[in-house]
Amino acid sequence: MAANSAYPSQYENEVLLKDGSRILLRPIRQDDTERWLAFFQRQSQQTKYFRFQRDPGKMGPEDAQRFCTVDYKNTFALVGEVQREQRREIIAIGRYYRLPNKRSARVAFAIEDAYHGKGIGTRLIEWLANAARDNGIAFFEGDVLAENERMMSVLKDYGFHIDSELRGGVYHVTIPIARSRRVEQKEAERERLSTVASIRHVLTPRSIAVIGASRQPGSLGQLVFQNIMDAGFTGVVYPVNPKADAIMAVKAYPSVLDVPGEVDLAIIIVPTQFVARVADECGRKGARAIIVITDGFKERGLEGAAREEELRDVALGHGMRLVGPNCMGILNTDPEVRLNASFSRIYPPRGNIAFLSQSGAMGLVILEYAMDLNMGISGFVSVGNRADISSNDLLQYWEDDPSTRVILLYLESFGNPRKFSRIAKRVSSKKPIVIVKGGATPVGSHAASSHTGAMATPAVVSDALFRQAGIIRVDSIEELFDVATLLSNQPLPEGKRLFIVTNGGGPGILAADASAQQGLALPEIAPETARELEQLMQRDISIGNPLDLTGSVTPQEFEGSLKVLAGDDNVDAVLAIFVPAAVVDSTLVEEAIRRVSPLYQRHKKPLLACFMGQRGFKASLGKTGSFVPCYPFPEDAISALAKAVEYRELREKPRGAVPRIKGIKRERAHRVIEAAMSQNQERPFWLPADKIADLLDCYGIRAAETAVAGSADEAAALAARAGFPVVVKLNSSTITHKTDVGGVVLDLNSEDEVKSAFKAIEDKLTAIGRESEMQGVTIQRMIQDGVEIIAGVTQDPTFGPLIMFGMGGVQAELLKDIVLRLHPLTELDAKEMVSSIKMASLFEGFRGTPPSDVQSVHDLLLRLSAMVEDIPQIAELDFNPVKVMAKGEGYWVVDARISLK
Repeated sequence: MAANSAYPSQYENEVLLKDGSRILLRPIRQDDTERWLAFFQRQSQQTKYFRFQRDPGKMGPEDAQRFCTVDYKNTFALVGEVQREQRREIIAIGRYYRLPNKRSARVAFAIEDAYHGKGIGTRLIEWLANAARDNGIAFFEGDVLAENERMMSVLKDYGFHIDSELRGGVYHVTIPIARSRRVEQKEAERERLSTVASIRHVLTPRSIAVIGASRQPGSLGQLVFQNIMDAGFTGVVYPVNPKADAIMAVKAYPSVLDVPGEVDLAIIIVPTQFVARVADECGRKGARAIIVITDGFKERGLEGAAREEELRDVALGHGMRLVGPNCMGILNTDPEVRLNASFSRIYPPRGNIAFLSQSGAMGLVILEYAMDLNMGISGFVSVGNRADISSNDLLQYWEDDPSTRVILLYLESFGNPRKFSRIAKRVSSKKPIVIVKGGATPVGSHAASSHTGAMATPAVVSDALFRQAGIIRVDSIEELFDVATLLSNQPLPEGKRLFIVTNGGGPGILAADASAQQGLALPEIAPETARELEQLMQRDISIGNPLDLTGSVTPQEFEGSLKVLAGDDNVDAVLAIFVPAAVVDSTLVEEAIRRVSPLYQRHKKPLLACFMGQRGFKASLGKTGSFVPCYPFPEDAISALAKAVEYRELREKPRGAVPRIKGIKRERAHRVIEAAMSQNQERPFWLPADKIADLLDCYGIRAAETAVAGSADEAAALAARAGFPVVVKLNSSTITHKTDVGGVVLDLNSEDEVKSAFKAIEDKLTAIGRESEMQGVTIQRMIQDGVEIIAGVTQDPTFGPLIMFGMGGVQAELLKDIVLRLHPLTELDAKEMVSSIKMASLFEGFRGTPPSDVQSVHDLLLRLSAMVEDIPQIAELDFNPVKVMAKGEGYWVVDARISLK
């Protein structure tokens, strides 16, 4: 057997199990021989029999060496590893051996008896299949004893289609390992259930140890312990402090290992240098999760980052989930839990809003603001440095939490954006996610080397992620709460039609203007509604929208108007604006709105209030879960309603699917890339024009035929062969914007003109001292007419591949009329990209030009996405311009640049 090749660290993964615990899955190494032998010796006779289908007898170091030697391609093995008594031990192994047909591999699994039933076998299959697919294997084969019902159950439940044949008491199984949609759904559901199980240990513990609890007033250890006690935690609390016998009349223990009962959750508030040791003690005690309040980790530089990595390894080794470090803690207002394990003295009322804050300082602000607004919350988590638990975990926990109706996020950065997008897309289809994002995501110093990279700014990229995931983005904490107060208490609007009722003309006009700016519609009042309102009013007022009831309105008239509008099917939402006046007691108007509120709930129509200058939930405007949100100014209410409308549209928009495009020549494309990579040692480098042409042909992307000429005479000959008129362009792997250096000459109609163009380009480069960067010219037949667009790809260091579409040509970066989407694209993404740019109406025909072939542009974007999926070496790509021809005539990629890394 071949010796181990380069260790494939990309297959190292911390995985969650069914009970919420964690193990490390990693490729086997040659230095695992002692651990492998110990693992084998711990197995029961039955487990050995199921694995080898015979009594394997004794095994020694030579056998261990043989099993630990793989080449990570034709032979591959993964081990599951945990920390036990100060050492790492193997508790599970899965491996494959490629069969002679090269497309199949035999698989085998072994799991230590004590770890059966946790879902480890399922996780081994998942990651072994990932490695096998990457190495060109399409099928797993194996033999399973008929009596090994547990293994057969694992294989059948995974999601793969399984062919099995029973012969002589042994099932021979064949498993196609392609990632079908069913497999993806099964994997996502298993991940969700495991995550929820693990987070329960954090948010609903039965017992807590506070390590670093203190009697010193004002210390974090004193404050956190006191907050737990004051909130009335329903479980058991153990203060841990070697220098105190009791804290707040509760017996203290010198170490968590001395605590007499079980510990579900440990809260660590000790000096930084002791955190890893204390975390290890928690793991030995059997704690299922830890919260590290202590700071001094990666936020403090390289030394702190090393400490954080050590802490993370300790937590993983013991299978514990970790919140923090450098966080402010958690809250859970569930009456069955009543937990304030944070250093915030505020314990907000019970509500249906869940908060996640990456910043501890912002967490304190958020809780204080929520209390000022009389806003209840279901739970709050400060994730700090996110060494383990992040927004991805908590979104999955809150996804089906019956106590949570709205999820609010304050994030400064993303851990795993692709995973975030996938999870958020699923969660947002059930309940709204509202995010305010601080900080900026650097696009990288390479961005300006392509049009696409230059235009993929952090704000544009984040907006693309949020829109694809169905997330509502706001720009401030204040707006976050404005939106949350509406979504947490009122039904979603069915549409954009708003009716405004006010007792002041000025605020009504402001609201109408804001509505127009936010894209809301003020429908004309229906005749039947107008008649009802006229009968209600005993005064001469103008019946319209906005409805100005004037300053002399009575509470009865205000209430009656709102009742009439509740039943108007021509209205999707109602905003009641009240300007406090001396002639009307505002409390009477509040009571009127409270009485009419249940009517709006029955009609599933949102009702918003604006008591000018006043903010928050008024006790007289409803009850928890059905408050009428009150805003100080009309613009705030309109903005919140517009976000609710946006969410409704995003939620109801079909999700679409990534199409499987037929006819793509993937193997040929890979050969083109491999040849180019082997011929060029620079990284990154620009793919030569002839290789680009070959690659685009593999993906069925229509490109104008391009020929490369190294001299003026050769250029003239190629032009004559192509047919006039032609375009002559500078051919250079280092000059991105050819027009900037006079490197593009259009509409040439003779060989002499082509020769002159070649010489002119050469002279211009010589004049600026860049003649060495000229690698000849390219010749293309001139493509007349068509709308110029740009399509491109850039690799964002945080978000991965981004696909761009917009108006193209030399003004692309000036116009910046572009849209970005995260790869991969669905067919609906492609359609939405084309229709969402500002100048999309050009494609419909403008001032005598024919309608463009938009369908072909959709196809171009989907083929581009398929190329990015197949060729991860693509660092940047520009198709600019692409000429979109008249309907039925397709498009032509006129200029293409592809950078490989």
